[in-house]
Amino acid sequence: MIRVRIGTLGAARITPSALIKPAKLVPGVEVAAVAARDRVRAGAFAAKHGIPVVHESYEALIADSSIDAVYNPLPNALHAEWTLRALEAGKHVLCEKPLASNEPEAVSVAEAADKSGLVVMEAFHYRYHPLADRMVSIVGELGEIRQIETWMCFPLPRFSDIRYSLPLAGGALMDAGCYAVHLARLLGGGEPKVLAARALLRSPGVDRAMSASLEFPSGALGRINTSLWSSQLLRIAARVTGSRGQMRVFNFIAPQALHRLSYTVDGVTTRVKVPGEATYTYQLRAFLSAVETGEGNLTPPSDSIANMAVIDEIYRKAGLSPRGTI
Repeated sequence: MIRVRIGTLGAARITPSALIKPAKLVPGVEVAAVAARDRVRAGAFAAKHGIPVVHESYEALIADSSIDAVYNPLPNALHAEWTLRALEAGKHVLCEKPLASNEPEAVSVAEAADKSGLVVMEAFHYRYHPLADRMVSIVGELGEIRQIETWMCFPLPRFSDIRYSLPLAGGALMDAGCYAVHLARLLGGGEPKVLAARALLRSPGVDRAMSASLEFPSGALGRINTSLWSSQLLRIAARVTGSRGQMRVFNFIAPQALHRLSYTVDGVTTRVKVPGEATYTYQLRAFLSAVETGEGNLTPPSDSIANMAVIDEIYRKAGLSPRGTI
């Protein structure tokens, strides 16, 4: 029995992995409609993926009374706008990260979500895999935490891509680095202060790589490293060092494909595998639970506000403006 019908805004490349495939594995969810600015493209996407309804516009989709929720994979600069419009139309929202272009936009979404009583979930899908909780648990065994380091680096040499567009709130920190910031905050157990940051630019105002130094309330130091194009082509990892030992993680983003997790406590090293389904499947199941019961949303707008606050300050420390402010 279908309990939540989701409409997707646009025909983004991420949609099949993030929504359509998981919906086939999560009972009670149907991808019921799609809308794109290009009607032909939307029709082709719907035919390929078995989506029954094609709307002529985003406005028409969110006005569709048969739709319960909206998936928003639009460019970063449109995330807050169309999430707010969906909330106004009475729809729950699963929104790709980052939820907004900057902290004030995230605050506006949080306020609207609170007022409406509807679910807004930011799609940090890795957070819903059992690996995420296992990492947090292991950090608790490392004693006094001294250093937290995260990397989210992968190559994107297609420089015409929207991820390099300043008007669309692009940049390495926004697209990839939001993960590095989010994981550092999760493992650090608190909201960090940004001490310093350094950007490598692709074009004026647009970072192709970013590094930043952090300090957590506990006194632990942190460092995030992210890039879409730099000498460090590929590294998706985390390392946490404490008074009793260290944890290392490789590929926290898609652990179902391949990952490595090892930790040393008091000189004893343990290597483990954390089995599980695709991160997106866990995420969609959690979204369904949040819509139906109000529980299971690990990445609500309140968390988005905190993440965007760090991202905005990293941009400032690097001598750049937060997205959506120029």
